[in-house]
Amino acid sequence: MLKKNFYIIFLCFIAGKSFSQETKVRNNPEYDDKLIHFGYTLGLNEMEFSFGRNYKANPNDTLYADLVKPMLGFHVGMISDLRLGEYFDLRLQPSYNFSQRNLVFFVNRKLNTQMNLESSMIDIPLSLKYKAKRINNYRPYLLGGGSVRYDLAAKKKFDESTNEYVLLRPFDIYYEIGFGIDFYLTYFKFSTEIKLSVGTLNILNHSKSPSQPEYVNALTKLNSNIILFSMHFE
Repeated sequence: MLKKNFYIIFLCFIAGKSFSQETKVRNNPEYDDKLIHFGYTLGLNEMEFSFGRNYKANPNDTLYADLVKPMLGFHVGMISDLRLGEYFDLRLQPSYNFSQRNLVFFVNRKLNTQMNLESSMIDIPLSLKYKAKRINNYRPYLLGGGSVRYDLAAKKKFDESTNEYVLLRPFDIYYEIGFGIDFYLTYFKFSTEIKLSVGTLNILNHSKSPSQPEYVNALTKLNSNIILFSMHFE
């Protein structure tokens, strides 16, 4: 669902009409000539899973995993931007991401249990940013790259008092695509951005709860997907 929403927004972005090209006074006209500049970012995110389900694990009493509606999380970080040329930048954006995914299991289409899996991620993305030609005080851009994330909230032991019978591995590698618009203000640059981040590793910990092994048995893999809505101040 997150991927579908991202692509819909992206199509609206590239299909929309161009902003007025009426000549205006340019703010920070020499901003893009800087070799290196820094800033900070904050925003909201949504996380979800892509599932690999084991339908043969419980043939007589099928246990089916799914997600309830994703919850909003937040992220905050720093920006280091290196100018590669008139239209390209290399961007390093270390940040901290926090969110929660509510994993639910159904037995014969009836709710069996819900597990609230929190994530507190150290995020280190590296992106190549392509900037369109600046028009007055705005400049659209596209970006692509990858990221490594480490989940500090990933648990090594089961806490059955909270009905958590699935553990997540902490480390993952993501590929990322996104787009946004830079707005040149009088004293700084402000940007709005949306980015899709798709995990490439199976983060399901195959360790099983001694009392409730069927929940892990019902899964073959879990992959993480994140969509991030960010505001940059540079």
